[in-house]
Amino acid sequence: MTKSKSVFSKGKSLVVIAVLCAVGLFFMLDLHHYFSLSSLKARQVRFQAFYDAHAVFTMGLYMAAYITMAALSLPGAAVMTLAAGALFGLFTGTLLAVISSTIGATLAFLVSRFLFRDYIQRRFKDKLKKINRGLAKEGAFYLLTLRLVPIFPFFIINLVMGVTAISTRVFAGVSLVGMLGGCMVYVNAGTQLARIDSVKDIVSPGILFAFMLLGLFSLVAKKAVDVLRRNKALSQYRRPGKFDYNLVVLGAGSAGLVTSYIAAAVKAKVALVEKHKMGGDCLNTGCVPSKAFIRSARILSQVNRAGEFGFDRGDIKFNFKTVMERVQKVIKTIAPHDSVDRYTDLGVECIQGKALIKSPWEVEVNHRVLTTRNIVVATGARPMIPDLPGLDSIPFYTSDTIWEMEKLPRRLMILGGGPIGCELAQAFAGFGARVILVQRGAHLMKREDPEVSDLIKAQFESQGIEVFTHHGAKAVVVESDTRYLVCTHNGEEVKIAFDEILVALGRQPNVTGFGLEELGVRLTPRGTIDAGEFMETSIPTIFCAGDVAGPYQFTHVAAHQSWYASVNALFGGIKKFRVDYNTIPWATFTHPEVARVGLNETDARAKNIEYEVTRYNLDDLDRAIADGEARGFVKVLTVPEKDKILGVTLVGSHAGEIIAEFVLAMKAGLGLNKILGTIHIYPTMAEANKYVAGAWKRAHKPEKLLSWVEKFHSWRRK
Repeated sequence: MTKSKSVFSKGKSLVVIAVLCAVGLFFMLDLHHYFSLSSLKARQVRFQAFYDAHAVFTMGLYMAAYITMAALSLPGAAVMTLAAGALFGLFTGTLLAVISSTIGATLAFLVSRFLFRDYIQRRFKDKLKKINRGLAKEGAFYLLTLRLVPIFPFFIINLVMGVTAISTRVFAGVSLVGMLGGCMVYVNAGTQLARIDSVKDIVSPGILFAFMLLGLFSLVAKKAVDVLRRNKALSQYRRPGKFDYNLVVLGAGSAGLVTSYIAAAVKAKVALVEKHKMGGDCLNTGCVPSKAFIRSARILSQVNRAGEFGFDRGDIKFNFKTVMERVQKVIKTIAPHDSVDRYTDLGVECIQGKALIKSPWEVEVNHRVLTTRNIVVATGARPMIPDLPGLDSIPFYTSDTIWEMEKLPRRLMILGGGPIGCELAQAFAGFGARVILVQRGAHLMKREDPEVSDLIKAQFESQGIEVFTHHGAKAVVVESDTRYLVCTHNGEEVKIAFDEILVALGRQPNVTGFGLEELGVRLTPRGTIDAGEFMETSIPTIFCAGDVAGPYQFTHVAAHQSWYASVNALFGGIKKFRVDYNTIPWATFTHPEVARVGLNETDARAKNIEYEVTRYNLDDLDRAIADGEARGFVKVLTVPEKDKILGVTLVGSHAGEIIAEFVLAMKAGLGLNKILGTIHIYPTMAEANKYVAGAWKRAHKPEKLLSWVEKFHSWRRK
């Protein structure tokens, strides 16, 4: 433990001791009897005489006593508030009581925060994530509601709020406002102290009901604020008298298709507008063609490894143009799944053309204006082209255009070491191209742990791929008919020759050219639409989903977001659903594959989350050995001393398939013990999941219990 931590720990101990001593003395000295209603009534005359003689001193003494009681969560706050009315009158008494109670409550809040927040937030981080987000956004409304309804004990509110993320300033300010009404009721009752025999005489069912209505006022006020914001955002536009559609969806990629499918399934009238091809990037230029291409490359790679599997030789002759024709054939085979005919049969009106959002309720397509109650923007993303001098002077490829290639390049430069660049680098190398992969950063696939990146890099280099990390692209130049990429590396200029270049630096969202700018739809610094937790934009009638919304650019996430976008757009006035990103998996389809769900070590350290690591290497797995795929690992992060899964990284053959069990376990709240107790077929790659769970169990075996079990067995042998 560092010196600062030791001092901090001692400080907590001193605070605990001081609080316990103060509370103990309060009861040991029988002080609580002085703060009862009967005691107040019996001493009212003497209190009044003392106040008349020492007004300022009495006020100070009263406030000190009230603040101390509230700070230590001691009983008697109600009586102290009555005393304010009896001694000081309605106006002065209310002022003193509300200030004292606010200061005392804030001190209790701070003590709770100092002693417990770090532990509570660390111990229940996942469960408190949504609560913290809610409090950060609407904490004032929640606290005001609690303060206005006296059935919630104030001291409990103080302590509970202390362990949340609400700021001290907000807590104090809202407490002051929220407790004002209650203080006035009690202070006013205190001015008539002689008529009161118990607190019940003050808080009648009618008053309690009135307070509850007052508490509900804050919720009504929140709703009213939402309505005002909505009206303000829409006030400059003329709302149509009636609507042609319940929903108009822009973009027929994964997000748009799922959104329109769901809308049609619940019998809404929906139009789907696409300016290019149904299926979007995933079908036409992304997931489908890349996986078809990778499959062909992998077959060739397996044949080239024939000696490993007992064959004398392996040889395949191929025509690269024919391979690319197969890619297009696969696209055409899958295309009917995303076709106009299919979605028309499902009840979706499919319109081909360029859409222009004219207003929050109007979309113009092919000189026709569609009126709609809501709009969902699912316009996807496009390859990001860098401002690289000289690049526009030569033909270059992106992940959209690479499928037009008919001849295998001799030297293929790939700019970018993310998932797209890595997948295509290995695939082209499998066909025999000399691949040069240039990455500005220190690691390939920078979202993964360094050991994953290092493993993939080593695999690439074993296949002849030249990997240049720490190389920042500076320019493209052509000298004597030879193309070069000029890079900076360790402060020096490096020139790397190539024949063709593929730019794979990620994708940028499509947010321009169809009306969002004119409407003032808010964007994030990353250029995506600033989507709220209900997939809404800054214009209340416009929602979004998919790559255009972020934060993940995966087809399965686009489909996931689409459910929330469509349901909230259609039924948000009745019930809204917050999008859930807690268990988002993804995979990079290199060989071996890399699959992820939840946290990895890099994320956990960045977020200061405590974790344990359990690892199982696939070179020990029977099926991996039999298949000649004995490389990679399963790495699971868990809560310290518990089997709760925080995240999984899986590197190996079929990792994208195997990880599904962990995704389900995390979604359902199942731990490693449940996976260990699940029967897995032998021999399969999925057994790795059970073996990593077994490794965790061995590391957490109950040593003391086992020592007694050993003695039991020894006794039985006698």
